[in-house]
Amino acid sequence: MSLLAPFERYPLTYGPTPIERLPRLSEALGGKVEFWAKRDDCNSGLAFGGNKLRKLEYIVPDAIASGADTLVSIGGVQSNHTRMVAATAAKLGMKCVVVQEKWVPHYDAVYDRVGNILLTRLMGADSQLVDDGFDIGIRQSWEDAIESVKAAGGKPYPIPAGASVHKYGALGYVGFAEEVAAQEAELGFQFDYIVVCVVTGSTQGGMIVGFAAQDRAHTVIGIDASGTLEQTRAQVRSIVDNTAELIGLGRTIREDEIVINPDYAYPAYGVPSEETNAAIRLAARTEAMITDPVYEGKSMQGMIDLTRKGFFPEGSRVLYAHLGGAPAINGYSYYYKDG
Repeated sequence: MSLLAPFERYPLTYGPTPIERLPRLSEALGGKVEFWAKRDDCNSGLAFGGNKLRKLEYIVPDAIASGADTLVSIGGVQSNHTRMVAATAAKLGMKCVVVQEKWVPHYDAVYDRVGNILLTRLMGADSQLVDDGFDIGIRQSWEDAIESVKAAGGKPYPIPAGASVHKYGALGYVGFAEEVAAQEAELGFQFDYIVVCVVTGSTQGGMIVGFAAQDRAHTVIGIDASGTLEQTRAQVRSIVDNTAELIGLGRTIREDEIVINPDYAYPAYGVPSEETNAAIRLAARTEAMITDPVYEGKSMQGMIDLTRKGFFPEGSRVLYAHLGGAPAINGYSYYYKDG
């Protein structure tokens, strides 16, 4: 029986996401490691989908039960999460207020008018730009927005950044692990590693708990894109512990089961390095798989570099978790105007 059977889910996605082989990327990286991708970027018709919808499916029932009329959340200017909260609110017929903080030292002329923030506004969300800098923790500007909804007579439902420190925020990625196991049974083999980006923590945190139930959490390689490793690791630890208790895992997750690689977050959160850009181009030109400069580009960079360094033994099958986020690339047009 699924670990998630006791929890209510509100369907926002199409269901299990496809797993596809990446033969040309595998060949470009020497052909000794076999790469596959699980396409959570293609998981819904709601505003381009992505990993945040998998999380929100387990949060929405609580929001509805609370009697709320307004979803209130927070992210950066090009936040995938606030786009998905806006999409969810539109789908539910709720109002939406999102705080968009200046988390990224990036100055493309149209950065705050295209991509995720454009879609967020198009769906009717009240998108409030705030100058505060990057922090994965609970933010005063978010708490102020919650209070402003109350003051106007509304009933807010607060959703933290990335939905991560929400009680139910990691359940969707416990489900991801169960989904992978079912797909592996159909494929006839088990993946040796799963590569995933980590910033606010509940995507990898949920995976760790879900794969721990299969005794393989240590194969989930988190590629940090936050640049605030200690804070991110502490938040993942907390999410893992709370989620393991919530679903009744029955044991404590060991420290060695939480694998986070800090080597690819440079130069800063939301700012791609030349190596990130090279990884984005390689994935696009070999597999037409579009990754973004903030999250997926950095996890792709990490996977590529680890392969070149021999981290994955020859013959390994590696599953790349594609979490979405491609709309953000529009805010970085200067990097890619010539391809």
